[in-house]
Amino acid sequence: MIVEAVAGNVSELTDEELAGLHVEKVVLPSAALVKRIQRVTTDHGREIGLRLEAAPGPEGDLRDGDILVRDDAGLVVVSVEATDVLVIAPRSVHEMGVTAHALGNRHLQAQFFDEGSEDGAAVMVVQYDHTVQDYLDHHSVPYQRQERVMPVPFRHAEHTH
Repeated sequence: MIVEAVAGNVSELTDEELAGLHVEKVVLPSAALVKRIQRVTTDHGREIGLRLEAAPGPEGDLRDGDILVRDDAGLVVVSVEATDVLVIAPRSVHEMGVTAHALGNRHLQAQFFDEGSEDGAAVMVVQYDHTVQDYLDHHSVPYQRQERVMPVPFRHAEHTH
């Protein structure tokens, strides 16, 4: 089976719509969410080819909960593996600016969340890196190391001077 378009996201379905449906999962690491063409296998052993022109998520990437197949047999849904991240919670705008500048000079991808997020505070999230952890420890910047399913995959930062 070749899938060429995403058929929505399970977050858009009601509990009544999901009730009684057979749901198979395709578990993907965050890095695979940006690939348009790939072969995947569901948790029930079914192989599916992806040849996506554009997915509905941010920047056209796949997202956790995207529906790859919706038919009489049920759903095949993307399930994203958690990523090892550092959740950085600076105590002030100054500390945030200095930290973001220092980490930006390392060309790290970061995602920012406000007080309305699951953290309940404004935070910056980066993929785990021991040198970043050392920087945060050395400069006493509050952080937590977590395994987290990210809403947007981290991408390699392209950069030229």
